[in-house]
Amino acid sequence: MLKFFLRRSTTENKAKTEQAVRRSRQTFFGQMTGLFRRQNIDDALWDELEELLISADVGVATTFKLIERLRDQIRDRRVSDPQDALALLKEEMLYLVDFKDTNQALEVDEKPLVILMVGINGVGKTTSIAKLTKLYQEEGKSVLIGAADTFRAAAIDQIQGADPSAVAFDTLQAARARNVDVVIIDTAGRLHTKFNLMEELKKMQRVLSRQGVDSQRVLLTIDATTGQNGLFQARAFTEAVDCEGVLLAKVDSSSKGGVVFAIADELDLPVLFIGTGEQPDDLAPFDPESFVESLFADPDQ
Repeated sequence: MLKFFLRRSTTENKAKTEQAVRRSRQTFFGQMTGLFRRQNIDDALWDELEELLISADVGVATTFKLIERLRDQIRDRRVSDPQDALALLKEEMLYLVDFKDTNQALEVDEKPLVILMVGINGVGKTTSIAKLTKLYQEEGKSVLIGAADTFRAAAIDQIQGADPSAVAFDTLQAARARNVDVVIIDTAGRLHTKFNLMEELKKMQRVLSRQGVDSQRVLLTIDATTGQNGLFQARAFTEAVDCEGVLLAKVDSSSKGGVVFAIADELDLPVLFIGTGEQPDDLAPFDPESFVESLFADPDQ
């Protein structure tokens, strides 16, 4: 878990995670749990597990990898009890999403920490910025938000259509003048197919780098309800810019939480936060162990 967001208790974050994945637990992952209640590990189990993992948006490639590793573990450990096999499945899933070096990912080592929020239109990026701001403020950090989304009509009215890189520059100067801890820049809702917009994002990064911003992070917002399309978006963004990780919004609105595993496996990109609801404090640092355990908890809870 991101250790610097400590003011909220681990218990509270775990409860938020459990609530967020309730739909996933009651559908695909609950059915997976049921698979392992049979008497034997048979061929039918493997076929049904494969179908459920793919249906849960784990992705074909990641599903095949998980099943192959699980079968190897069962063979090597001489496991015959389906419940023991389920425990091994959870181990393998945890292994996929447990990135060991994320604790310092968004730490304020040098003022200001600059976070570029990226993602396509409609993923909940601006709402997620408000939630992330609240998390930092709860830790006693000051935050300044820069509205570099100058492609929205309202934004053009607000800042006369200023160049996004100029907005980022001005926001940085204001933050330094005020000794602000964290700068969060809301970039345009770029479609991953729009070359010019991706180039604008890279230009923004270059402008900030020339101003001596070493602590610059790109946080990619993905809508959990978009499933494998979210993975496609993530791949396009990571090919264009170096992303620190993912903020997975609207997890509570999706029954397909498996995209977390596909993102981690296929892109080697950690999920850092999950959206757990619609309220301002409904954002939780991603805790891999709590996430996996919550998926396979009692589906009636």
